[in-house]
Amino acid sequence: MTFTPAEADRRTARTDWAALAAELDEHGSAPTGALLSPAECADLAALYDKPELFRTTVDLGRHRFGSGEYRYFTHDLPAPVAALRAALYPRLLPVAREWAARLDRPAPWPDSLEEWLERCHAAGQDRSAQILLGYGPGDWNALHRDVFGELVFPLQVVIALDAYGTDYTGGEFLMVEQRPRAQSRGTASILRQGHGLVFTTRERPVRTRRGWSAGAMRHGVSTVCSGRRRTLGLVFHDAA
Repeated sequence: MTFTPAEADRRTARTDWAALAAELDEHGSAPTGALLSPAECADLAALYDKPELFRTTVDLGRHRFGSGEYRYFTHDLPAPVAALRAALYPRLLPVAREWAARLDRPAPWPDSLEEWLERCHAAGQDRSAQILLGYGPGDWNALHRDVFGELVFPLQVVIALDAYGTDYTGGEFLMVEQRPRAQSRGTASILRQGHGLVFTTRERPVRTRRGWSAGAMRHGVSTVCSGRRRTLGLVFHDAA
């Protein structure tokens, strides 16, 4: 599979990042343009059946996280995974820093992904957190956050590898926001094959009468009704 950093940059440039940032501000999630072709999606999805590419497999049912499973890649990432992660990081960095400023918090993320990962590793977070997820009929994922240590990048990306309505039904991407002094708000998104969805790792800034506050958010997957749903999860911090 040939997928260069230059190609990843070209594809990420297709997205209107100003509009995406505005939607992230409003909802805590926003779709990108196409990042992978259907053929590239199929190639990546097929890697799920090659256990030597992964450091571990997580059985959701065993851990009472839901039903289904996912696998963490080793640091020897497939070319599209490494290239897209590196290309997306600088696009998301301005949003991360702006959100930190609104919440009056430190913004420890350097300009380069490589330097940020070095900091993660120095802090003991040295395991790959890139995920390939596979769900079949009846599978689902409970609401959660992908926080693996003290060092956290506030945004991550999920890319659909199968086509909704053709390869599977159900399995919508869920987000629930715990609003200050109000009832929680939930959203359900249909992921387009080859497209990404950027979403907050754990919270987004919410404007209140007293200024900015942190709106806690969790994400998950609704029950798959039919077919097979596979996605690629890009996380910009490594795991302890």
